Amino acid sequence: MKKVCTFIIIMVLAVALAGSGCTEKGASAPVLKNQEKAFEGRHLTVCSGAGLIKPMNELIESFENETGADVEVRYGGSAEIFGILTSKECDIFIPGDYYYTGQAMDRNYVFNESVENLTLHVPVIAVPAGNPENISKLEDLAKPGVKLALGDPNGPAIGQVSETICTQAGILPEVENNTIVRTATVNQLLIYVVSEEVDATIIWEDMASWGEASGKLEIIPIPEEQNKIKTIPTAVSVYTEDPELAEVFNTYIAGEETEEIWEKWGFEPCSP
Repeated sequence: MKKVCTFIIIMVLAVALAGSGCTEKGASAPVLKNQEKAFEGRHLTVCSGAGLIKPMNELIESFENETGADVEVRYGGSAEIFGILTSKECDIFIPGDYYYTGQAMDRNYVFNESVENLTLHVPVIAVPAGNPENISKLEDLAKPGVKLALGDPNGPAIGQVSETICTQAGILPEVENNTIVRTATVNQLLIYVVSEEVDATIIWEDMASWGEASGKLEIIPIPEEQNKIKTIPTAVSVYTEDPELAEVFNTYIAGEETEEIWEKWGFEPCSP
């Protein structure tokens, strides 16, 4: 009870200072100001969607350098890290889709007041450089003979999103027939495309900024009326053993001082 009460006090202060939502990100003052080595020797476990590996690695390194905290990160598909959260092994939960955070809130796995929206996650079609199958629109994924890699609907957030997009477009049966591999993480989809083992996939737009993708793939936007743009949230687990450190980290990655890192890796600010 003491731990929960402490967290609630921290949260009241944080909300008063920081605001919430996509357009009012984090505190106006730097979250880590005067925090140099303030959490030396304290430990935090972050469960993050695998598609966030690039910005998260950079954010965690910066946080550790400033605070002295030790941050362990466990990457995986959103469904996978949701399972880790339910096993009480996460302090911070960052899936690739708000759907999983909503489930966590409904089941009291995270503190509802701690939920912060980070960025948008925009699905796009990715094809190998040169676009050998001349894919120019979503419906082209249904053409006979096109080889696809897609995320498992029960794995990464992009899997469920891809299925929804194709269902709404009326091409799901054809797309399923063309799918030669389902992956457990969105990162694996990138590998299949850049290695030219498939003709196309659906991934997150920000992944085009990765070094692994440079010069090896082309991005085809999905029209907004056909797309399912998602919001990436972060939240503090109710099972955290260090709610103070967890809240500082949670607020930090959603704050103004980290916007440049998110944008560097191709992520778009979210809007109300």
